[in-house]
Amino acid sequence: MTIQELFDLKGRTALVTGGSIGLGKQMAEGLAEAGADIAIASRRKELGDAAAKELEQYGITAKAYGMDVTDRESVIRTVAEATRDFGTIDILINNAGISLENPLGTDKENLDTWNKVLAVNITGVYLCSSAVVPAMKSKRYGKIINIVSIYGANGLDRSLYVESMDDPFALHAYTASKGAVANFTRDLAASLGRFNINVNGILPATFVTDQNRHILPQEVLLRIEARTPLGRTGGDDDLKGAAVFLASEASKYITGHLLAVDGGWLCW
Repeated sequence: MTIQELFDLKGRTALVTGGSIGLGKQMAEGLAEAGADIAIASRRKELGDAAAKELEQYGITAKAYGMDVTDRESVIRTVAEATRDFGTIDILINNAGISLENPLGTDKENLDTWNKVLAVNITGVYLCSSAVVPAMKSKRYGKIINIVSIYGANGLDRSLYVESMDDPFALHAYTASKGAVANFTRDLAASLGRFNINVNGILPATFVTDQNRHILPQEVLLRIEARTPLGRTGGDDDLKGAAVFLASEASKYITGHLLAVDGGWLCW
């Protein structure tokens, strides 16, 4: 295959969870630019509809679906509808996720936050993967890309986010859930390799999105930039290449891999 053929996604369909905004939208755009048809799944279908309309400028078919990744019936229904509409789901990007402050504590509010974050960030990945894998097994082809985080590999450096170490700020549920996604990626890759299904993960560093803007005031961003070897946070097209690579035949001999897109964060 030529290098152009290896990266060509024409004839493929990708389901991107949380694909209506932020990092999900960026990756959906990258796959669309490479020729893939796109099914966007998000809680707010109206945002998905707007994103799908934008993607059609690349000459592909795009459609949005309202889906709650924590709801088994919602996931099953959406995968069935997308498969009916597109004929197949070749690529799944498990991108939907949330990040909420969650210090240690036995009070109900903390436990509710813990359960909510894990339900979206790891149970959602499990449910969506479970829904698409049977068809991928049948055709002996599939690409699953799980969006992890640098905090799925390392603990959180709280000094970047707070002025005083006595501040209770913590993201324990987020880091725990992303660590779970990282190892689920490896385990699923080991299980599904014999069906020619590649399962890999992307570990983004800091990308400013609507989801995390509330914990990233300017002084925090400056500290993060100073700690990052490349000296900046992620930009509007920094995830596109990684997503297309892992979704395409260019990565056909790669599985169980966690690709850091982090400006060098994990170098030290």
